[in-house]
Amino acid sequence: MEDVLDVYHRPWSIHRPLLCIDEQPKQLVSEVRTPLPPQPGAPARVDYEYRREGVANLFMVFQPLLGCRHVKVTERRTAADFAELLRWLAEDLYQDAERLVLVTDNLNIHDPACLYEILEPARARRIAKRLEWHYTPKHGSWLNMAEIELAALSKQCLDRRIGSLGQLRKVVAAWEQERNERMVGVQWQFSTGQARNKLRSLYPPISA
Repeated sequence: MEDVLDVYHRPWSIHRPLLCIDEQPKQLVSEVRTPLPPQPGAPARVDYEYRREGVANLFMVFQPLLGCRHVKVTERRTAADFAELLRWLAEDLYQDAERLVLVTDNLNIHDPACLYEILEPARARRIAKRLEWHYTPKHGSWLNMAEIELAALSKQCLDRRIGSLGQLRKVVAAWEQERNERMVGVQWQFSTGQARNKLRSLYPPISA
């Protein structure tokens, strides 16, 4: 916990961008009957029946110091999918950065070893050497600011029936663009000092 909190209080650096990463599934659900649009004096009408169309995955990459986020919609959440996300960040989006400072939880795919599943060893090693990992503690996912962004995405964009991967990508891209244009950030104020005071029960007692 203290490690992550210390990372959040580092000054912004173009050479070491802070990237909070998290993911969540999204059930794809299509309509069985075409919804009726709203009419004067009558709300829109949606039939209670629906059709399950599988489950998609959303990778959230949030750069809190700049109020910038990127959401990658994938069919699955495998180590190879996560490795491609890391490759994209390292080689395409932040190719000039010295290091990428990553905050993630302890999911088994959140490991540089995933890079070797899709890349030849030398290339995987080059990327892995540029990644600086910081893991949130068990039951401490609230420390990952990407989780805050995923909550906002779910509430503002995903609280509806979305029936296909293409439709999901379209609505998520619109949400991402609007939020990035407003540079919506997070005013993180919880510090290591506050943690030691408010969460003292989590620290082991030390006898005099």
